[in-house]
Amino acid sequence: MAMTFDKTRVVILGSTGSIGVQALEVVFDNPEQFEVIGISAHGSKPELLLEQAQKIGLPAERVAVASDRTADFVEAQLGGHCIRGQDSARDLVEELGDQLESTDVILNALVGSQGLEATLSSLGTQARLALANKESLVAGGQLVLDAADEGQLVPVDSEHSAMAQCLRSGRRDEVATLVLTASGGPFRGWTREQLEPVSPLQAASHPTWSMGQMNTLNSAT
Repeated sequence: MAMTFDKTRVVILGSTGSIGVQALEVVFDNPEQFEVIGISAHGSKPELLLEQAQKIGLPAERVAVASDRTADFVEAQLGGHCIRGQDSARDLVEELGDQLESTDVILNALVGSQGLEATLSSLGTQARLALANKESLVAGGQLVLDAADEGQLVPVDSEHSAMAQCLRSGRRDEVATLVLTASGGPFRGWTREQLEPVSPLQAASHPTWSMGQMNTLNSAT
């Protein structure tokens, strides 16, 4: 007799960004393992957000969006009412908070320090926080660490996930120094004179990673 397992319930904050899209690809490829119960987005890609909600089967009440225009668009197609406003990602987490258990996951893939409030709200639930929003730790620092239970905060973006895996491979006292490397972006090694005429298109062309336009531009500057 085959063993059955409960699905991992997932909330994805920043579902239309690069990491959010990749996370949903994993969910869609493994429907027997994962169930998405809420998504949030800024609202710059209304058609993609609607497509995601429809494919997952979410009602509008489980879609959080910062843009009123995008919220109107999604509501017109799904019926019901989205969670709206600049704090909508945090509000979605708080709306679902009492339902979340230690086996559930909140993926914070928001961009920038706007992700801090959602991070703190997520750590106030029983769910694990898969943190791709590095700015939360930069801006929140000890505040975030103090809010997290042991094992609740899981790094998922490339650099800090690699650091965590290194630290878990042995004992902490075996590690004296961690050295982070980087690709250097598209302009590594360029002189000041070479950089003067570069275009936004060149800056958005990362030689290694597909990170979404905003992250790629930030990486290049």
